[in-house]
Amino acid sequence: MADFPSFQNGGDRKIVYVREVKTIDLPKEIQDRAYGRDHIYAIHADNGEVLALVGDRNKAFIVARQNEYSPVSVH
Repeated sequence: MADFPSFQNGGDRKIVYVREVKTIDLPKEIQDRAYGRDHIYAIHADNGEVLALVGDRNKAFIVARQNEYSPVSVH
């Protein structure tokens, strides 16, 4: 995963948001790399920027934590 941009929410706690995204709503080149999934998970910065796309929810949380972020689920 690429380095996250530097940002912080509420002091030292760095938060990212994980949400489910319908694959059909993504650009064609990303759909082609979704390996037939009907949805994937996006990791977002607090400003809405997509930092990463991940195949499953658990992996999204793992990726966020590996990059020293606190993931929060968004519905």
